[in-house]
Amino acid sequence: MTERDESALAEIYRRHGGQVFGLAMRIIRDEELSRDIAQDVFVSLWKKPEAFDSSRGSLRSFLLAKTHSRSIDVIRSESSRRTREERDALLRAESVPSVDEEVWQMTVSAKVRSALETIPERERQVIELAYFGGLTYREVAGRLGMAEGTVKSRIRRGLSRLQESMGQLGVVTA
Repeated sequence: MTERDESALAEIYRRHGGQVFGLAMRIIRDEELSRDIAQDVFVSLWKKPEAFDSSRGSLRSFLLAKTHSRSIDVIRSESSRRTREERDALLRAESVPSVDEEVWQMTVSAKVRSALETIPERERQVIELAYFGGLTYREVAGRLGMAEGTVKSRIRRGLSRLQESMGQLGVVTA
């Protein structure tokens, strides 16, 4: 085998191919993956014949140990792939709102905007910058030239009035 004799590999495959495939099938329980594993084991022997040391055991034991190891690798890989695909599917499902959810969000959004119109301008402005503009309280304070504490108190008062206004519009708030 160390001289890359194809007839020697064919003879090894004839003698041990069925056992290698059978062991992979018992572990994997998938015919196609088991064929791939058997092929990998014999290709590995072809590429690195020096990996087999006859003083450590028989060729059959070596091939079956390789098959077992490769089968376990495949199981772990398939398990990781399945977990990754399930996680990705969950993320996709969660990120795409249903039509009902979109309609509900649009309705609530319209009511929030209506409720915003009912609170004083100084409170509405800081809420819009912080919640719709994505600015931090510090950034809002810097932009409007006021103390951060003032921004916080206006937001707190504005949110309280907004909650009251939304209750009057029929939007239940937590």
